[in-house]
Amino acid sequence: MSVSELAEEEERPKKRAPWGVIALVLLTGLALIRNGSGEFDVGPPQPATAAAADSAGSDGSRPGAPAPLSFSVVDRVKIPAIQVDAPAVPVGLDMEGWVDAPPPEDPNLAGWFSGAVSPGEKGTAVVVGHVDNRQGPAVFYGLGALKKGNRVEVRRRDGKTAVFEIYGIEVFEKNNFPGDRVYGNTGNPELRVITCGGGFSKQNGYDGNVVAFARLVEVR
Repeated sequence: MSVSELAEEEERPKKRAPWGVIALVLLTGLALIRNGSGEFDVGPPQPATAAAADSAGSDGSRPGAPAPLSFSVVDRVKIPAIQVDAPAVPVGLDMEGWVDAPPPEDPNLAGWFSGAVSPGEKGTAVVVGHVDNRQGPAVFYGLGALKKGNRVEVRRRDGKTAVFEIYGIEVFEKNNFPGDRVYGNTGNPELRVITCGGGFSKQNGYDGNVVAFARLVEVR
């Protein structure tokens, strides 16, 4: 199925479960991106300690913040600071309760988790992607190199581009994943961009996930 065909399936908003119900699934710690090969001598960059998400200002309304948008399918994700410009497809949960990743055969493909809000709506939207595959680095290989103030641009099917500013970038262990903090609703339009990260072993793959925290700052 092509990218356009997959997107068409989400053209109309479907009835989504209340966020609290979705959060219960995600808070199990299973909702992590787990498909990374880790087969390269030089691993992906990891977030600096100084890039940890600041809690101040992440809750409540922010002066000058754009009004939340309505639902729209995601077409494309751009992160200029790490040269990401990728088409996006909707993804859900797999049979084991993990957030499903886009097909690994296409290294330049992002996935929008359609079980939550679309980017720009009020709430926390989630975009995922592989860090690598057997051929080399993939779409979010450089995610851990992002810094506060870098921007993520999400082009939507309705013609609007939701621009998010990163206010934190961290790596979390799978066994101690703070789901409430990552996926929780701050009351504002926010975005999380997630890929594999941390240490790697042949037996278990990557032992963590890199998470970029971002808030809506512009609509164009």
